[in-house]
Amino acid sequence: DVSSLAGLAYLIFLAFIVLRLFRRPAQGSLEYIVAGRRLTLPAFTASLVTTWYGGILGVGEYTFSYGVSNWLVFGVPYYLYAGVFALFLAARARRSEVLTVPDLLERRFGRPAALVAAAVLFVMTAPAAYVLMLGVLVNFALGWPLWLGVATGTALSIAYVFRGGLRAVVATDVVQFFLMFLAFAVLVPVCVAKFGGIGFLKEALPAGHLEWDGGLGFQAIAVWYFIALSTLVEPAFYQRCYAARDEGVAKKGIAAAIAFWICFDFLTTTAGLYARAVLPDLADPVQAFPALAAAVLPGFWQGVFTVGLLATIMSTVDSYAFIGSVTLGRDLIGRWRGRADEENLTLVRWSLVATAVVAVTLALVSGSVIELWKTLGSVGTPVLLLPLILAHGRREVAGGRMVAAMVLAGATSLGWLVAGGGNPFLGVEAIFPGLAVSVVILGGMFLRRAS
Repeated sequence: DVSSLAGLAYLIFLAFIVLRLFRRPAQGSLEYIVAGRRLTLPAFTASLVTTWYGGILGVGEYTFSYGVSNWLVFGVPYYLYAGVFALFLAARARRSEVLTVPDLLERRFGRPAALVAAAVLFVMTAPAAYVLMLGVLVNFALGWPLWLGVATGTALSIAYVFRGGLRAVVATDVVQFFLMFLAFAVLVPVCVAKFGGIGFLKEALPAGHLEWDGGLGFQAIAVWYFIALSTLVEPAFYQRCYAARDEGVAKKGIAAAIAFWICFDFLTTTAGLYARAVLPDLADPVQAFPALAAAVLPGFWQGVFTVGLLATIMSTVDSYAFIGSVTLGRDLIGRWRGRADEENLTLVRWSLVATAVVAVTLALVSGSVIELWKTLGSVGTPVLLLPLILAHGRREVAGGRMVAAMVLAGATSLGWLVAGGGNPFLGVEAIFPGLAVSVVILGGMFLRRAS
């Protein structure tokens, strides 16, 4: 059908990019990792918007299941912390002149802290959730088995990055930025015209879908405001800031991205509500958006929408796979061997393949996009949040204390998750005890100094 042909055409387009546009590999770490620090405001903004919105099917899954609370879970807290990042961290990150987050932590707290951070960042950035969504979409559009869709989509997402680095990521992100907005700018108006507006939704949706918490209760919503603290340790934010032409581009680019995310969230949340109203018996909520498009759009526009979804997901797969490869090859293996600062792009490039294999494996083992997000955010944020905040300050912290805080915070959150079998143990989400341990170890030191 048209949707399948459009999806196949987009995959061919990416193959063309691999074969033609990026034949010349990036030269040197500065060019490969941070694009020579030359990102302009439009490129910075488009790349950040697309990179941070790859969880499109997860947004559809959540909205289909819990309604407008999607905006309070995946919208508001992330706008808030992105704004904090723009105001307080973006310019400092650009001034630091480092290439990666572990570089910053090694400069302030020593190599062991950098190694712990690199290990955690690698797990957090391996794009398993996005690879899973990619496989679901390819399966829906082309009818391929899930494993084949996951493997093929991932391979095409990393092939041009293998040679071109961040330069290749940003170049494709600019195209994908327009495609993702076009997809939902078509779908939502068609739904309104065909079914009606808010009156139709009020009548067709379960009552809880228009309540602020989706019927889940306060803690289920509030926990995401702590998980969203991961924005302040988000490696994609730091990498784009390191690559920006200057401090102004870094700050203004994040502010512009927030405005685009607000617009896009309005479109996606609305589309998710229509999916539940029009297709209440849909077996798999992850397929809410593609199923809605198949039900309401004519053939050509179904194809446009499919391409838009593919672009949205693949723009995140390539970015996080690239960050994961740099983290594994340079920041973890290279730093462990004492050669993080050497030009060893061959190791980084082949680490891209290893990152893809890890992501594909996790995607095929896991069944839920949202659970992947929640688990990784609950463990990784307590490890990195306070260390990165302190890294931008002037207070001295002993490297041993910092490593202890990072390891114990992560172990506490992970143990809490295991004790609860993936659910809140003793009614408490895993992120909270991990953050508490970090605050006690690092915050207690400053209290003693003040007294």
